[in-house]
Amino acid sequence: MDSFCQLLCADTIGRVNYELYMGAALAEAKAAIASGDTGDGAVAVLDEAMVARGHNQVQTSGDPTAHAVMVVLREAARRLGRPNLSGMIIFTAKEPCAMCVGALLEADVDGLVFALADPDKGAAGSGGASTTEALRRRVRIVSGIMQAEAAELASPLAVGR
Repeated sequence: MDSFCQLLCADTIGRVNYELYMGAALAEAKAAIASGDTGDGAVAVLDEAMVARGHNQVQTSGDPTAHAVMVVLREAARRLGRPNLSGMIIFTAKEPCAMCVGALLEADVDGLVFALADPDKGAAGSGGASTTEALRRRVRIVSGIMQAEAAELASPLAVGR
């Protein structure tokens, strides 16, 4: 894990296969790029089972709130039949924005794992947004998992893939 994570984040979130679930989130990011959207994907994991997966759909749906994390939270809540997602860990290719962090707090998720920090729009630590402190008190955070792979998807060259 990178130094950002070691300073800010919890070292682990239980016994979770980080690479497996982050790999699924990165596959969703690739699907977002293939459909003409920005490359971010996410998965929701509960008790080591992938409950939901999704990717950015802002451009394809015309919905400005259709970020990968929001898509996955909505699907997980629908599948579980409840808005409270306690016990859930969200894996996402890119650090969530303030809107998504607010939704993570409202859903009461237990963990957030992201690959790539977003110093411009990220609100889970790297951007210094005011939501960071509230998030850290309520959600265990790990960052930097498969960061190099996520960085490749975030490059301008990935858009043409």
